[in-house]
This record gives sequence, structure tokens and C-alpha cells, in this order.
Amino acid sequence: MKLLDVIKGIGVKKVKGGTEKEITELVIDSNSVTPGSLYICLKGKDFDGHDFIGRAEKYGASAIMCDRETDTPLTQVIVEDTRAAMSLAAANFYGNPGNKLKLIAVTGTNGKTTTTHFITSILAGAGIKCGLIGTLGTYYADKYIEPSLTTPDPVILHKTLADMYESGVETVVMEVSAHAAYHKKAYGLKFESAVFTNLTQDHLDFFGSMEEYKRAKFGFFRDNACKYIVTNSDDAAGAELAAQYKNAITYGIENPADVFAIKVAERKDGTTFVMNLFDRIFDVKLHLIGRFNVYNALAAATAAALFGVSTEKAAEGLSALKGVSGRLECVYSEKFSVYVDYAHTPDGLEKSLSALKKVCRGRLISVFGCGGNRDERKRRVMGEVSGRLADFTVITTDNPRFEDAMDIIWEIEKGVLMHSSAYVIVQDRAEAVKYAVNSAGEGDVVLIAGKGAEKYQEVFGIKRPYNDKDTVEEILRGRKG
Repeated sequence: MKLLDVIKGIGVKKVKGGTEKEITELVIDSNSVTPGSLYICLKGKDFDGHDFIGRAEKYGASAIMCDRETDTPLTQVIVEDTRAAMSLAAANFYGNPGNKLKLIAVTGTNGKTTTTHFITSILAGAGIKCGLIGTLGTYYADKYIEPSLTTPDPVILHKTLADMYESGVETVVMEVSAHAAYHKKAYGLKFESAVFTNLTQDHLDFFGSMEEYKRAKFGFFRDNACKYIVTNSDDAAGAELAAQYKNAITYGIENPADVFAIKVAERKDGTTFVMNLFDRIFDVKLHLIGRFNVYNALAAATAAALFGVSTEKAAEGLSALKGVSGRLECVYSEKFSVYVDYAHTPDGLEKSLSALKKVCRGRLISVFGCGGNRDERKRRVMGEVSGRLADFTVITTDNPRFEDAMDIIWEIEKGVLMHSSAYVIVQDRAEAVKYAVNSAGEGDVVLIAGKGAEKYQEVFGIKRPYNDKDTVEEILRGRKG
């Protein structure tokens, strides 16, 4: 594709050089440049892509995209916002596949993955060919792509959307993280519906404050055309969002909403409720437990109804979802139960423990740690949550990254001690899980939180193979042997 076509409509300030050059690929890593590449100079926290233009020249780039004029013989496409321009250029390069598909986005701190799976289950049950992009990977047309980021970078995103369209996909449901919104990864895409689940403490290491974190989340709605905004009326930020947009549709349980649930009943085998979907009433039975999953289900049903799916089909699709990998997933249930959950925020841990407490006949045992080089402020808070709600806490590691694991554990311990002395520290995560499982008795419930379906543990830059569910299964096999 010619450079002229790649940069069409992206808001160019100035072009220095010819635009008839053939562009073979879009690249953001100078080490990946090949002859014919358009090298896009991005600024990050610790780097500036403009510093590597010389390497792009050496490897044969045809042109660069930058936010300031530089001293290079290559054609320069100078733009105001490199990240926004990159998203639009990627769309052009792959034939604007987003315009040929129906798109649904889900953003918010917690519940994105489960909500997208609920939506996909409803739409698939209604005969709509769907693609799904999110934390657990990308699924479409019998294809699966391993996850790397919740929301792929624009070049990969638009390449994937193009392949989805060519594979017969009609609708794409995608998670949009706060980082993706901040970096404008989905910039320029038009969405049939965009769901906002909630806003609770997370990523403060990056955003600095809850206000800045909210600004990033809300930025998605400012930067993208959304036919409908589906938002949680029981969440303060969700209600604020609803007040800002005339096309907002609300869902909830406690506060007045366009779509709501009554008669919520939580049991060990699932959750039931009566759903009022735009004044159409239906009984719903979820296989997933927890009041928070009622919110996820309401969000999904609302988005699907706005898409034209009937209330009956919405209820059937919600009931059809048996579970989501690593999302309060029951991995063992005989004399006692073991659940694996991705909960890695104070709110997420509190909701999961609260849900399990309602179905626990014995002791509730919590196993968790916190990630290194991330928001330090949530460590003590998560410890406090576990000390308050769990009968016993096993403090361990998560992904310590480049921090000393014990430094993280000691911060969690301070929070646990605010409510309880019933805890133990087991630094090795596999040993911590073993301790909890072997300690469990009749009617007890063990929650292993923080990693969900992750298949690794990151320690000093090395991703070591590890999975909570596999660890539980290995321990149980050993007990039977």
C-alpha cells in the first residue's frame, strides 16, 4: 500500500518527502524494521522511538511517523498525536476492517472478561458469528491466539480484525483496558455498544490517582463513537458516566436503572434472579456464583438487547455459559471446594470472598499475594480484606517481578493483622496452595486468588511456567496416590 493511502485522514501536520512510496508493514520496534516499513516513533515511560530513527534507516524503512521534524533522509509524516495516528494508519493499512464488523467493547476495573464471555455466549446462541478479544486470548472461527495484552496494540488489533472479517465473523466483542484507552489502541473504531462495569482501585502505580485512572477509562468514550453506552448505575463512576451521555443505558440492582435484577439468590451451584430487560421479564439461572456476576450478566444482556437479541435468547445465553477460566472457577468440589480466581484488586478480592462466604459451610481459606512493581497501596488493603472476610489467610507470592517477594508479603501481612492473627506466610506459591489444600476439611472453601488462568509466574524478568489450577490438580493427584 502506498504511504499516501496509509496516512489518509489521520490528521497529518506535515509531510517531508514523497508519499508515493510503497509501505509493506507498520512497525513500532526499530529492531523489527525491514525494507519498506513505516517506522512509528512512540514515546514510552522509559524510551522515545525518535532516538532509534537511525536504526530504522539502517534496516531499510521507507518512512517514519513522528511528532516532530527530525534530521533524517527518510520521508517524515509529522502528526500531533502519534498513538492516535498509528491507530488510524493501522486501520487504513488493513482495509478498515472495523467498519465492516459490528463491535462491542467492555471496559472497567473488574468484570471485563466475564462480561465479554456472557455477551459472546448470548450472541452465538442467537446465531451471530462472533469473535472475542481479551485477557484470556483471541477466539474466532475455530482459531485461538494466546494472550499477550488485554487489548492488542493497534497494528495487531487491526490485522486481527481483518482476519476475523475474512473468516466470516460478523461481530467482535473486545475488552478495553485502562492502559489501552490511555494509549488510544482502539482510537477511531466505532462501537455498537460500549459497556462500563465499574471503577475500583487498580493501576495507581501508572496513573497516580483514582481521578487520573477514571480519566483514562472515560477517555475511551471521548475518543470513540459509541452508539450506546451501557453503564452500571450502582457504581459511582458508572452513574457519573450515565449523567454525561444522552445515549447512556443503565443497569443495576440497588439504584433505578433501565435494566435491573430482583430476587437475587446465591447458591453453591449458581445464582438465580429475575431480570427486567427494558420491561421484559425473564427468570435467569447462572452457573456462575456471586452477586457481582449478576451485574456482569445484566451488562451483557443489555448490550445484546441493544443489538436486537430477544430477552428469551439473552436469558438462554446467560444460562449457557458454564464458566470462565480462572474467574471464580471451581476446580475441585467434594469434601471441600477449591476456587481459582483472577481477583487481584481490593474490590475483586472482597467480592469473591463475600460470594464464597455465603456458600461456605466450614472455614473460608484465602490464598493470595500481590504483584511486584505495581500499585503498592493496594497490598495492605487486600490484606485487610482477607483478614476481615476469610477465616484463615495464606499469604504468598503473585508475580514479584523485580521486587523482593518478602517485602510485598510483609506489606500484605500488615493489613491482615488489622483484623486477624489467623494466617501463615508461605513464600513459594505452589507450596502455599499445597498448604491450603491440605489444611482444608469437610465443608471448607479455599480461594486461590490473583492469577486466575495465567500460565506463568514472573520473577526477576523470567516467566516461569506455573498455573494455579494445574497445581491444585497435581496436589490432589498426590493425595489420592
